[in-house]
Amino acid sequence: MSDELIHHEASYVRLLASGELKRRVESLEGLLERCTVCPRDCLNNRLKDEIAACYSGRLPIVSSYTAHFGEEPPLAGARGAGNVFFGNCNLRCVYCQNYQISQAHKEQIKNQVTHERLAEMMLELQARGCHNINFVSPTHFAPQMARAILIAAEKGLHLPIVYNTNAYDSLEVLRLLDGIVDVYLPDLKYAEDEAGFLYSKVRSYASVSRAALAEMYRQMSDELVYDQAGLLKRGLVIRLLVLPNDIGGLRESLKWIRDDLSPRVAVSLMAQYYPTNVAGTNARFALLSRRISESEWMRAASALEEFGIENGWMQEYDGAAFYYRPDFNDSETPFRDVRDFQ
Repeated sequence: MSDELIHHEASYVRLLASGELKRRVESLEGLLERCTVCPRDCLNNRLKDEIAACYSGRLPIVSSYTAHFGEEPPLAGARGAGNVFFGNCNLRCVYCQNYQISQAHKEQIKNQVTHERLAEMMLELQARGCHNINFVSPTHFAPQMARAILIAAEKGLHLPIVYNTNAYDSLEVLRLLDGIVDVYLPDLKYAEDEAGFLYSKVRSYASVSRAALAEMYRQMSDELVYDQAGLLKRGLVIRLLVLPNDIGGLRESLKWIRDDLSPRVAVSLMAQYYPTNVAGTNARFALLSRRISESEWMRAASALEEFGIENGWMQEYDGAAFYYRPDFNDSETPFRDVRDFQ
């Protein structure tokens, strides 16, 4: 745990004061003219409201915003993460648990908002006592997100920014977000590109996501910064959702994290998969048509020890919101040392 526990200032506050935040926002918005905001590289002019492959144009789409208690405990805390759920997505996961938001663009267009309104939402969440602003599926709206952060920061926003992403992210965008984002919370869905194409409808998912995670690691290293209340203020946490029949190649992903990043990178191992969207109804995706078994979960949990992963959180197999963090052992908190599971 970092010694930097007191008076941790959100990174973008410093960028605002220097004028760098405004310059970054303008650079990000420039990518919308021939859209290269994500690795799909549509080249549509979203500044003129041309629709990209993610079905998104110039303005952000916000499905909902709320204090959310389902994130990892140091993000949710006692008053919740300030979640902002963007509509649409640059992936088309056949098992997406939020497919009504991510894959229903004709409905989601009704939730289009201005940058100013998005900034107001963030300030409302801050006023309600949320511990951070957690942008869920922000990749395709990264420039709009940054513009709203600028507007909100000028009006007093100071909470950490969480970038809760599927990791199919542009390296150029991530480099421009360096110093704007305080916590990266990416998925690592697949260890093979073939699975990414079959189940999420994008090319080169494994190689693109690994490059994106390497850039996030460059920015954050393997250190997590907490405040005195144990709330996460800065760092990188990689989410691994255990899929049935090892569709995601979990062991390969853990080995890559250990070898190419660090065994100290925080991992959040998730047991909450269930067959939704078309995964439960289309015979083509039969391997994803059931929940994971207890034995599959135990193999995934034991792989943490096998590959020497030293930090993170893990859900209970029954899906309860129960996690571990090995450096926080207060018996009155819902945390447990990873060694208790090994």
